[in-house]
Amino acid sequence: MSVEQRARTERILVLLGPQRLRPTLASVLRELGLEGGRPAVVTAGWQHREAEDAELREHVAAPLDNLELYRRADELFSEDPELFEAHRERQDRLRTLQELYRVRLAHALDAARALQARKGSGELLKAERREAIDDVRRLDRSHLERIRVLHREWNESWPLAEREAVARQRDELREILSGAVALVVAGGHVAVLLNRLRLFGLPELAGDLPVVAWSAGAMVLTDQVVLFHDNPPQGPGNAEVLESGLGVVDGLVALPHARWRLRLEDGVRVSLLARRLAPRKCLVLDDGAVLPASEGARRSGLDVSRVRRLTVRGKVVAGPGQSLAGGAA
Repeated sequence: MSVEQRARTERILVLLGPQRLRPTLASVLRELGLEGGRPAVVTAGWQHREAEDAELREHVAAPLDNLELYRRADELFSEDPELFEAHRERQDRLRTLQELYRVRLAHALDAARALQARKGSGELLKAERREAIDDVRRLDRSHLERIRVLHREWNESWPLAEREAVARQRDELREILSGAVALVVAGGHVAVLLNRLRLFGLPELAGDLPVVAWSAGAMVLTDQVVLFHDNPPQGPGNAEVLESGLGVVDGLVALPHARWRLRLEDGVRVSLLARRLAPRKCLVLDDGAVLPASEGARRSGLDVSRVRRLTVRGKVVAGPGQSLAGGAA
């Protein structure tokens, strides 16, 4: 097993619920025995506000190193305009792919929901329901594969490790991480966060450092990032596959803020989402939720019993010590 593979399978990993209303980061660091050290923090998802981390520092009550990946990306692109243009072109293509996928997805989900809501239990209806969900899953897989191919071709044409500006930034980050006790990944804009983490080769640079993440930070560490909102201010409320995540943990879909973003009382929508994303477990990361790796766990060894999750029967199941309303019972 390579060093990178060991880091990905043996790293201590904890996913948290949103931190604004019920912050749990400090207590988790204490439980991990890391409270006396200096964590390295990624707030790139906050974009231009990434340096506004005073509240986070106050909560942790200890020094921390903000890796400032958003600022570093701006500096990198200013120094390497050729890379910036190539990167911008790739992002434009990704946005176009997402827009086209969204059009097809709306029709596929309309059909699946209509069949799920239709009364009856005959075999013909059951077969049509399964086929409709399979249609959505095939579309998701096809979209994800197009994105993977785009990334693979881009990476072959633009090997980042060979760009002088990238290498220098990565060396600086590696030096900071060498003195850190943990890598902490905050939330924010999930696409921006994922983009910056990939650009600088995190969390691979962090080696076997413990990783604690919440909200969008938790989402990007999974192997598949899903955007979701049943009642958005504009447009249809269709959950959509955005990208492959970093794959630090697999076998689950992180759903932070789900009690506000999803109609958890709507059994049809809950069932469709759970069936569509199966066999991955759909985990509701409520305020105060703490999802640790179970003892001796590997990448898919997170103790999912600790948080609420969606079921294919359209229910929200509460883990031990959890209430169906979310948070501690």
